[in-house]
Amino acid sequence: MPHRPYVIDQMISAKAIAARVEALAREITTHYADCDKLVVVGLLRGSFVFIADLVREIHLPVEVDFLEASSYGDAMHSSREVKILKDLRGEIAGRDVLVVEDIVDTGFTLHHVVKLLKSREPARLEVCALLDKPSRREVPIKATWTGFEIPDEFVVGYGIDFAQRNRNLPYIGKVRFTDEGAA
Repeated sequence: MPHRPYVIDQMISAKAIAARVEALAREITTHYADCDKLVVVGLLRGSFVFIADLVREIHLPVEVDFLEASSYGDAMHSSREVKILKDLRGEIAGRDVLVVEDIVDTGFTLHHVVKLLKSREPARLEVCALLDKPSRREVPIKATWTGFEIPDEFVVGYGIDFAQRNRNLPYIGKVRFTDEGAA
């Protein structure tokens, strides 16, 4: 499938991400200090790099599980139809749960996932998102912890992709199409 030509401009450095992940983990560790074992639920696929770094910095016993939900496919814009592609393996009833999301954009996916998980009656359910684009929000939802608030830009890197590309970048980059403004 042909793609429009683009370049990636660094927006958030790997060093800034690492420092923010450490700070978020400290806050999460403090918040869940009384927790026996925290269930950390990564939303696939975009959160896999973030969750790996985050759980290594959380100083509590953790159990990691994954849920895959999508409202994008390979597109740049949400379809507003959320599909659960992979559900949790473990039970969360009566347990403390932290949902880890790569980016909160329109809010449709996160809103759907939080509603689904709350229906399973966890003791506590909080959300940690690496990135937040509040200017794009169409559903009222907010993460408990946010790494960075960003403007309405299409971003890649640190697990976030564009049509399954650029997940392996160590930083967050803004996608800039090189054919914009061409006659």
